[in-house]
Amino acid sequence: MTNQLNILWQITLLEVQILMSNESTIVLQKGQSASILETNKLIRNTYTLLSITLFFSAIMAGMAMVMNMPPLHWLLTLVGYIGLLLLTYSLRNSVWGLVSVFVFTGFMGFTLGPILNLYIQAFANGQQLVIMAFGSTAALFLGLSGYALTTRKDFNFLGAFLFTGIIVMFIASIANIFFAIPALSLAISAVMVLIMSGYILYDTSRMVHGQEDNYIMATVNLYVDIYLLFLHLLNLFAAFFGEN
Repeated sequence: MTNQLNILWQITLLEVQILMSNESTIVLQKGQSASILETNKLIRNTYTLLSITLFFSAIMAGMAMVMNMPPLHWLLTLVGYIGLLLLTYSLRNSVWGLVSVFVFTGFMGFTLGPILNLYIQAFANGQQLVIMAFGSTAALFLGLSGYALTTRKDFNFLGAFLFTGIIVMFIASIANIFFAIPALSLAISAVMVLIMSGYILYDTSRMVHGQEDNYIMATVNLYVDIYLLFLHLLNLFAAFFGEN
């Protein structure tokens, strides 16, 4: 029970910090038109960089797990997330923006490692839960992003609803830090899975329709979508399928 409450606490803190990061990316984006050729190049560059950063993030998470790193202090992680996000945005049009993306995603992966260790230690089938969450996240991302790319539907109308949902979940996550209610944590995770699925459609659509023309920021947006989707799927799987 102690391990499960510790997981709940760490997830709530991590969720609040990343939600703040995700809100910042929404506020900072600017829509611009782009030609079909430029759009195809943007999409190709984005998914190439996203694949590399996800792999790098997984390596950093693995290193943190092997080193058995304890969760970082919430203030340090908060400063790291927001600071690196703003740094990436300011450098998005230079080669240093690529360096910043790797620092940002590497830092996020490193902070995820202790969370994964908590799940593995708290549940007898912890490793299976992580694999289930990983597979489900990959399937959802490929399916949703592929749908937005192939149909070329404009999901820009989702922006206001998703942003409102993020604000509500941000407030709920803050409340859950103090109350630590498992049922509230599950409700937040269920809603966040839906919101992040919507954001995958939304962010992919922005690239297709030229509303996002910077592949560095497009990568950051999709990375955060995937990161949060994985985290909340893992929380749900642990609640329903975890073996103490």
